[in-house]
Amino acid sequence: MSKKLYILDTNVLLSDAEAINSYKNNDVGLPLKVLEEVDKHKKRQDGVGANARQFIRKLDALRESGDIVEGIKLGKGKGTIRTLNCDLTLLPNAYDKAHPDNQILACGLTQIKEAGTNKNVILVSQDINMRVKCDSVGVLTEDFVPNQIVERVEEVFTGFTQYLVDDAFIDRFYAGEKILLDEKDIKLYPNQFIMLVSNANDKKTALARFKAYNLPLTKAKEYKNGIWGIHAKNKEQQFALELLMDPEIKVVSLIGRAGSGKTLNALAAGLQQILEDKVYTKLIVSRPVQPMGKDIGYLPGTLEEKMSPWLAPVQDNLEFLMGEDKEHLKMMMEQGTIEMEALTYIRGRSIANAYIIIDESQNLTSHELKTIITRVGEGTKIILTGDIEQIDNAYVDATTNGLTYAVEKLKSYEIVGHITLKKGERSAVASLAATVL
Repeated sequence: MSKKLYILDTNVLLSDAEAINSYKNNDVGLPLKVLEEVDKHKKRQDGVGANARQFIRKLDALRESGDIVEGIKLGKGKGTIRTLNCDLTLLPNAYDKAHPDNQILACGLTQIKEAGTNKNVILVSQDINMRVKCDSVGVLTEDFVPNQIVERVEEVFTGFTQYLVDDAFIDRFYAGEKILLDEKDIKLYPNQFIMLVSNANDKKTALARFKAYNLPLTKAKEYKNGIWGIHAKNKEQQFALELLMDPEIKVVSLIGRAGSGKTLNALAAGLQQILEDKVYTKLIVSRPVQPMGKDIGYLPGTLEEKMSPWLAPVQDNLEFLMGEDKEHLKMMMEQGTIEMEALTYIRGRSIANAYIIIDESQNLTSHELKTIITRVGEGTKIILTGDIEQIDNAYVDATTNGLTYAVEKLKSYEIVGHITLKKGERSAVASLAATVL
């Protein structure tokens, strides 16, 4: 079977710097316009900029092994990589020849003309409109899906399941007997929550937490007195608080729609364990500066002033939890007990004895999230919150974002816990909007 030539669009390299190694023993083509476009992003202080810089360094290292115009071997069992020129006269008259996408498309047409067939030339792009353009001129095309950990969003681990049992099973559980589950009967992950449901009466239930097959089920904690004034409004919030308050769980991920209580519960548990229980020494909160795709340096003022617009939702929650005592909150921030940190500056730190919340984690790539989690030092707990159905990052989606990736990759480990919050509790209006709109 003849080799294929995969021509990579700019967005492919900006979403995954290692994309050139994804095509086995086939060849990879880089339009010169793509190199120019990647160069424009190299100074960005986010995941896109990091990928741009990483790819440029990789290409520079490959350049030492041969001629990038003639083609350089990518490694054992792999094809070559080379730059591509384009013949703009091959574009339909209706296409603007100055447009970068059309110049990249022209490279595909040029390679088809040289090969005499379109069967082995494939243009890879995450841009839907680019793929439509390819179809319109007879260029084979496909999407690039980096780190797709699940096929569909419905398959993402929720941290909760139901289990049908005999009526007496629930009685024994409530009586305090040691109940062990068999892996042959049900597949569970560490720190997964279970609703035991009687097969004789589906209204007879019990909420339990599974830790391991060689350990008995434990009753889900209720926290009847609340945590820092916050009471669980549904069973998922109850599960979330248990994970957040367990010092043995070092990584907690919370997925949920707007108003489901992700950030509020995470902050309440953090304040409780820092100011009352003295488990951690400080609270660090951050979130991606994503909506405009620009570094915070584009905003005026000090670091605090630059971060203020992005962290306003967190600030609102903190003020609510502190009883609108802005002076006390300001004092704790001045003392360093509470830090509002830019993700840009977390990259180079090693953070010990802290409670870290990364809000809106769904806007991070898997590489960015790995970079953040590896900053965790001894005695630190990290909380990842987000809504995978509301993503502002153009280079990830519900199945490829860093939060989904972390949930699926880490679910088998005993120091990790996850729960998906199903119900919106902010207000009737917020719940209606999240459901209907």
